[in-house]
Amino acid sequence: MQLSLFPETQTSNAKDKSVFSDPSFASNKLLPVHRWIPWIAGFSSSFVRGVVETKLPQPGTVLDPFAGVGTTLVESALIGHNGVGFEINPYAAFACRVKVNAYKLNPEDIQREIGRFQTFYDYSVTSGYLPMSQPPSGFRTRQAFYSPTVLRKVLIVQDFIDSVDDEKIQEMFRLAFASTMVHYSNYSYEPSLGTRRAAGKKNIADFAVFELITEKLNQIALDVKWLSKNLPRHSFQNKIINASFFDCPQYLKPNSVDLAVTSPPYLNNYHYIRNTRPHLYWLGFVNKPDDTKILEQQNFGKYWQTVRVQDQVNLNFPNPPAELIDKIEYLRTVNTQRGIYGGNGWANYAASYFNDCYHFVQGLRYVLKPSASAFVVIGNSILQGVMFPTDVYLGKIAKQSGLEFVSINTPRDTRVGNSIIQSNVRVTKADNACRLYESVVELRQPK
Repeated sequence: MQLSLFPETQTSNAKDKSVFSDPSFASNKLLPVHRWIPWIAGFSSSFVRGVVETKLPQPGTVLDPFAGVGTTLVESALIGHNGVGFEINPYAAFACRVKVNAYKLNPEDIQREIGRFQTFYDYSVTSGYLPMSQPPSGFRTRQAFYSPTVLRKVLIVQDFIDSVDDEKIQEMFRLAFASTMVHYSNYSYEPSLGTRRAAGKKNIADFAVFELITEKLNQIALDVKWLSKNLPRHSFQNKIINASFFDCPQYLKPNSVDLAVTSPPYLNNYHYIRNTRPHLYWLGFVNKPDDTKILEQQNFGKYWQTVRVQDQVNLNFPNPPAELIDKIEYLRTVNTQRGIYGGNGWANYAASYFNDCYHFVQGLRYVLKPSASAFVVIGNSILQGVMFPTDVYLGKIAKQSGLEFVSINTPRDTRVGNSIIQSNVRVTKADNACRLYESVVELRQPK
């Protein structure tokens, strides 16, 4: 469904949904390579493929400014395009890099290491073997992340991974561990990471750690074999940049990208850094809390927790939409008696988010070739009961920045939000008339 530039609300119907496939990530869980990493956010490979095949029939360069675990880059490579991805989260960037480079591996070499893994693990678990590896010293949790029995098994796994000589296969083992590590911990995603007990679940005293990791490794080996049959024969390149897209001039030439397909963090305060803390620490990407604070400050839109105590964060880009200014100022007046849990903190968060929307479209202006498009999957949000149509505001900000605001399509007019939407503790409940939806915003570089 194509919308005018200035609607405050929007609707969708079955006919509208035919414009784009549902961009939700869920379908990726069953697909080769995409299924290696569970991810709370992202979009479907079929959505990416549909956009790329329609907009880029000849080999070119596809950009994802918020690459996540690599859906856009993997799918672009399968079609035969070069890919460039920016991702500030080191764990996600690692997963993305391993996936897009997996075609370089020999599945037989992976299977050979799996066999060696079984021999090492069986001996170590049944003997008096003392693991040399240790849990990351800076990783602190409210309760033990692993039970003593599970922890010993995990440390044995770490010892084996350290013994793998081939760096690329070692990375595959690290990825298999990372993608499963929460399953046998005393934490779970609900959807944010929290203790199992808080979610009404029992702690895990013991678990078949080796079996689950090996199942993942066998899946990876199978998919690597699949890649050898399905990748295009001509050469292509992928570049994964563990940095903010706002720094793109340091890494890319101007007007060098043929198409951008991406989904920035939504205005829902889902804390990607905190929710991947176990992976960041256990894989050695961070060592102390200050390391994660830097990442939080770099995150698109920041987080409510990082800006709530500031006196006032304002929109600091030219000609912000008047209705956006009004909504943020109104939000500051809501629930003031709650202090940092009231409206001013959330207004700071909203202002930070739309400031970064401006920086984002400035980056697109820099990298896109003339007439090249960017497709941005984005969801609206409800803060303190106030609905923000982020798709509409993104389009307006892009138009003010010199991009063409082509259209908004809404393939998913109902989506499930997290506790930020309906919580009585931190926000005012949303009116029943407010709903969450997900849109695809098409922007285009002028000729």
